[in-house]
Amino acid sequence: MKKNGTFISVLVTLIYTLVVYYLLFPSLNIHSWSFWIFIISIMIVFASLMSVLTLGIALSELFTGVKRRKKIGYYKIFIVIPVIVLLIIVLNFFLSPLFNAKTYYKRIVVDETGEFTTDIKEVDFNKLPLLDRDSSEKLGDRVMGQMSELVSQFDVSDQYTQINYNDEIIRVTPLEYNGAIKWLTNRGKGITGYITVNSTTGKAKLVKLKKGMKYAPSGLFNENLYRKLQFKYPTFNFGAVDFEIDNEGNPYWVASVIKYAGVGLRREVTGVVIFNPINGKSKYYKAKDVPKWVDHVYEADLILEQVNDWGSYKNGFINSLISQKGVVKTTEGYNYLAQDDDVYLYTGITSVISDESNIGFILTNMRTKETKFYGVAGAEEFSAMESAKGQVQQMNYTSTFPLLINLNNKPTYLVSLKDNAGLVKMYGFVDVEDYQKVVVTDSSKGIIKASEAYLNDVGEDTSGAKLEKNIVVNNLVTASIDGNTYYYFTDQDNQKYKVSIKIDKNNLPFISNGTALKVKYTKEASVISIVELELLD
Repeated sequence: MKKNGTFISVLVTLIYTLVVYYLLFPSLNIHSWSFWIFIISIMIVFASLMSVLTLGIALSELFTGVKRRKKIGYYKIFIVIPVIVLLIIVLNFFLSPLFNAKTYYKRIVVDETGEFTTDIKEVDFNKLPLLDRDSSEKLGDRVMGQMSELVSQFDVSDQYTQINYNDEIIRVTPLEYNGAIKWLTNRGKGITGYITVNSTTGKAKLVKLKKGMKYAPSGLFNENLYRKLQFKYPTFNFGAVDFEIDNEGNPYWVASVIKYAGVGLRREVTGVVIFNPINGKSKYYKAKDVPKWVDHVYEADLILEQVNDWGSYKNGFINSLISQKGVVKTTEGYNYLAQDDDVYLYTGITSVISDESNIGFILTNMRTKETKFYGVAGAEEFSAMESAKGQVQQMNYTSTFPLLINLNNKPTYLVSLKDNAGLVKMYGFVDVEDYQKVVVTDSSKGIIKASEAYLNDVGEDTSGAKLEKNIVVNNLVTASIDGNTYYYFTDQDNQKYKVSIKIDKNNLPFISNGTALKVKYTKEASVISIVELELLD
């Protein structure tokens, strides 16, 4: 009985192991929690079966009086399990920030010498990702709805990865099988295409493939993407798996490979596996060797986690909890910027004590993890969003998370205001340093007109060194632009000037030809923008 029982217990445990490994495909890596959960479950199953067998033998001896060979206490395996868990907890405790604050601080290297106007190019509205993820999804779903031959067989994935594709900012997402039956009936030809949405123009299209994609997250059995990856690389810990296309439009899955300290601690990307979903071929690249067409090597959550460690542990663990000297954190949201054929993550940096203001912001290259901090004090993003919404509060519009742009050599937030249907109705520009300087404009006029309305309303940059001189007004005229009054005139030397009524509401209405003024401005130009003025007797 014992031999047969042991054989059955081992066989059942082996079957359990194979079935669970196939269904859940955990990483066979001792630094992964999934590995230890898998091992512990195997131990529980085997110990339970053998304990039942031991109990059966004991009952048999009790009723028959026949003594058998010495029994092994398989129930002791249940004691080993908490020991394993305890050892992992102790190991992770000693690898925690409490003892390794400097290591956590150095998880990401942040260059704090960034100069905004030098590093960030003046905004090009023809290459600005105006559409957020939600709007892109609506456009992608609309394209799919027009394909009657596909809509009943496939769904649109929620990937919508933002990439820089041949100098265009687009979101790209694959189609997915619409359930198990549709996988069964379509697996022969595979998934026939993917959708792209231009984040600047809103143009969405379905790209049909000559050969369908065989491997996908919605695939079953050996055609499931995640199972295929894990079986090919059984010891890898995979992080985010993003859908991207190369410069020729060929589809790929880009799976980041993660290294942990201890068990599940201090994750870091060591490389990526680039997987061809059409033929199932794949290749591992170290992080420094990833092809340039790949835009997402590091996932956003990982970047934010590492930047928060950088902001928390610079002066040690105790300081991060008690005095909190110099402790900063990222704001709650983030967005992407595109520059020089790469995609950058943007997020604000604020005091650990929330005060609705930023001390600056960071930009991180999502392919290389190169990160720069820009010390620009101003409103945090949600304050800017509320400021823009407040200009048209009666409309009950919602605001997208801001884009950070260089407009007229000043950091400026750009938001889109959307109605309940998700349609962009207005654009809002908000001065980062002073969120009370905000202008919203009807989106039907276009983004360039909206930017001109903002610049006309808030005037030129007043933060630099000011030049001043005394002049006498000649040839005074006024003009109304987007509801704002502007004064244009020349001086005794025929130099041209302009000034908004907002600069001095009390005195400007009373100037006329021959009025003597002391004016201040920040730069010489064919038409000088006055930032301050004073009436002279």
